[in-house]
Amino acid sequence: MIYKISPLPLDIDLETKAVLKKVTSARSALAELKGSVVGIPNETILINTLSLQEAKDSSAIENIVTTQDELYQFDTFAEKFKNVAAKEVHTYAGALRSGFEIVRKAGFLSNNHILEIQGTIEANNAGFRRVPGTLLKNDLTGETVYMPPQSYDEIVDLMSNLKKIYQRRLVKRLGSAYQNGGHSSSIRKHSPFL
Repeated sequence: MIYKISPLPLDIDLETKAVLKKVTSARSALAELKGSVVGIPNETILINTLSLQEAKDSSAIENIVTTQDELYQFDTFAEKFKNVAAKEVHTYAGALRSGFEIVRKAGFLSNNHILEIQGTIEANNAGFRRVPGTLLKNDLTGETVYMPPQSYDEIVDLMSNLKKIYQRRLVKRLGSAYQNGGHSSSIRKHSPFL
């Protein structure tokens, strides 16, 4: 079965009892982490470790499997990695760090930012995919696990939909900030979508 991406907002209730219980424990864990980070002289160490772990786990979904040992046995400056999978995971981790810095500086994530991050992963500036035929398959069974949107127009429509939802939430958040004493010029400065 091929999954079809639905436009946002999804017509499902995400605020179930189970989800809300998890939100409470996640919030507590994040607060604890935030408190711990203050004592770290260089927060980049934590970000790099977390991004490597996330990239490793995300890559496993695409059958790019590597071990913790292989991840940490590399020479960044010479770009020598234990294997191709470890190099790919490091590329993803670099893109995560790049995205983190972009959002930290800009305060938002735009389609252009997403394309910049994609360029980090693919080492080119090709933009959104224009050629159909991309499939994610299980290497062992050959079964199609995921087929992303195939047409350029569909990809652009989905990204525009994401941007529209993001803008609505941003406007709502900024409107609330403005009502609480924020100034119009500073709100516009931090939100180029307005």
